[in-house]
Amino acid sequence: MITRLAFCWVLVLTLAWALPAHAQFDKTPWPARQAVPLLDVQDLQGQRWTTDQLKGRVVVLNFWATWCAPCKEELPSLQTLHELSGGNPLVLGINVREPASRVSRYLQSTGLNFPVVLDSQGALSKQWGVSVYPTTILIAPNGKAQWRIQGDVDWSGPEAARWLNALNPTQR
Repeated sequence: MITRLAFCWVLVLTLAWALPAHAQFDKTPWPARQAVPLLDVQDLQGQRWTTDQLKGRVVVLNFWATWCAPCKEELPSLQTLHELSGGNPLVLGINVREPASRVSRYLQSTGLNFPVVLDSQGALSKQWGVSVYPTTILIAPNGKAQWRIQGDVDWSGPEAARWLNALNPTQR
């Protein structure tokens, strides 16, 4: 017969093991006093993206790497969002600290085709306060960052759709 104490320990250990599987991300508001960094970047296809060009659109700015398992789990849902969105929201990937050849091979082998910018030295990550991968910054049409999400998200799911719709009330 299992004692009550042993049962409680088994329950605690089971919950401790199971909880991380359900808590995949941490969504926090962009700090009100933190300025939003300006963007002036070029993606792997040669397209230039600037803060001014992005105004009027919701932007899903995703920091990722091929060496990051949660990033690789999240990328297919970002591709789905990219394909279904018609460019609003705009999915813009920022690959961190990897050579262009590796990133290009990875994108080609996986069929990912949303715009990807290289952050070879980690300067963009630092400007945006990113230290955990994946991290996604949700930017409203007015150009202001609204949310920082650390961890992988299912961008094709209903929760992410609510977040994106809330950023662009005119699209409802």
